[in-house]
Amino acid sequence: MSMPADFRAWMQDVQARTEDALGRFLPPAGAAPAKLHEAMRYTTLGGGKRVRPLLAHAAGELFGADPAAVAHAACAVEMIHVYSLVHDDMPCMDDDALRRGKPTVHVAYDEATALLAGDALQAQAFEVLANAPGVAPARQVAMLRLLAEAAGTKGMCGGQAIDLDSVGLSLTLEQLERMHQLKTGAMLRVSVLLGALAGRDLAPHELEALAAYSRAIGLAFQVVDDVLDATEDSATLGKTAGKDAAANKPTYVSILGLEPSKALAEQLRRQAHEALAPFGEQALRLRELADLIVQRKA
Repeated sequence: MSMPADFRAWMQDVQARTEDALGRFLPPAGAAPAKLHEAMRYTTLGGGKRVRPLLAHAAGELFGADPAAVAHAACAVEMIHVYSLVHDDMPCMDDDALRRGKPTVHVAYDEATALLAGDALQAQAFEVLANAPGVAPARQVAMLRLLAEAAGTKGMCGGQAIDLDSVGLSLTLEQLERMHQLKTGAMLRVSVLLGALAGRDLAPHELEALAAYSRAIGLAFQVVDDVLDATEDSATLGKTAGKDAAANKPTYVSILGLEPSKALAEQLRRQAHEALAPFGEQALRLRELADLIVQRKA
């Protein structure tokens, strides 16, 4: 399925604005300590699909947010995401040499620099979010808390810990889903929530709808990742293919099989659309992003 032209244009615009904002929010190249700042910019700039910033901007538009405030939220989430990739790729975790089509940070620099670059990006994320312009203080504190929860043991770090402990184990479908709701889903969900909250306070039914949408796309994202890992090559993915099977990691494909996994992704795409029904036409971009997540090839 091809992307609608206006969606593609919107997406490219958000990606370009995100790249520009990240460049401004990161410490300048050449400023001391130069190697650390270089590594932060090397890994953050010039790559990635920017799925999380796209979700933040789509939700921000739905709730009438100032694009400048959304940019801070979007970049904060992206910095947390990038820091997690830098650490995930290190020898003590997934030990990967390739990310977004270029050498990983510990390969391009060294392990100590990679560790510090990740640490610094996490701190930078909260600084950037705390500086979001025009957001009511109480809402800003709520946004900082949501990002902290999504990044910590209740979210991404917790999911990664379960993932590392699960290598070689046979997980049930429920256990696999729980792991991914934490590891990937929490950061996708917070992207949507922060984008929306950059606009205004949310009513309980709006929060529920966004949570249901986020749950569906979060799982769909992982199911599609597992399908791609099993079917595509490294050049297409920009990262090492076939690693899950080689590492004996439980995946949707290893538990369900390839075709049922594809069917599940499609079912989750429909659920995401249904969750957005209360918002009507205004939620078009979020619907299109659900389609993109399920129909992507890398």
